[in-house]
Amino acid sequence: MSEHSSSAMVIDTLPAGSLSAVARKRLLKELREWVTGDPVPGMSVQQPERLDLWYVKVVGAEDTIFVGEEYTLRFSFPREYPIEAPEVVFLQPTPAHQHVYTNGHICLNVLYDGWSPALTVTSVCLSILSMLSSATEKGIPKDNDAYIRNSRGRSPKLTRWLFHDDSV
Repeated sequence: MSEHSSSAMVIDTLPAGSLSAVARKRLLKELREWVTGDPVPGMSVQQPERLDLWYVKVVGAEDTIFVGEEYTLRFSFPREYPIEAPEVVFLQPTPAHQHVYTNGHICLNVLYDGWSPALTVTSVCLSILSMLSSATEKGIPKDNDAYIRNSRGRSPKLTRWLFHDDSV
């Protein structure tokens, strides 16, 4: 049995939590793409224990201020994925980026108002990698402390985000 068919069997038996049949089918398809070859340079999915919770390793791209730095993204998929966006956050340590809060919340349109069921884990990862790669200096959001205080224990999906900076 090949390594890929063995991985496929493990994927097919992952607990799906409360995912709908549509979400389960879509996530199985997306996860197979990641297991058979990492579709985003510098990113790799860790073998999940549950289909509704993924961890993606991020390595800063060459020729960027984050070169070689390693981070982890957590994708939590809702029951109605892909109709509803996943919750995506950085685990600690977070990158020092003006759109990444120190609690891991990411201010990125495609994760909230700009979500479309046509988007995938791959397209979200490409957006995050692009955001990190386009940064020219490290730093945290200006309103980091106030945001952290007000969002303690809350999902970033409950935040009313104001998207005003398309330059990074």
